[in-house]
Amino acid sequence: MKEFADYLQSVTNEEHRARTEEVLSWINDKFPNLAPKIAWNQPMYTDHGTFIIGFSVSKQHLAVAPERVAINRFSDDIVQAGYDHTKEIIRIKWNKPVDFTLLEKIIEFNIIDKEDCTTFWRK
Repeated sequence: MKEFADYLQSVTNEEHRARTEEVLSWINDKFPNLAPKIAWNQPMYTDHGTFIIGFSVSKQHLAVAPERVAINRFSDDIVQAGYDHTKEIIRIKWNKPVDFTLLEKIIEFNIIDKEDCTTFWRK
């Protein structure tokens, strides 16, 4: 996880840093073909140069950004997991567990849905 070392060090709250590192490590292990990178000062993962998922840390939550199409597709599951969302991000409050099954479904959806995508973002 050397790509994310500086970013993780910048997260001053130790619990938030540990949770973020847990999620990023899980993705590295579960999806070894995804490329980890920092862009716009945020950890994210790409596949053949196209965005799959990104994260950012705030005081209240870990923000998960899988793009609007994925949020629309999994909106009911997101709410059932106890999270709220906007059009572009899912908010996992620090006192809520991470639903890794849901995260896996979202990532797998984006990988398959964007397999022929030739741009970073969906058009």
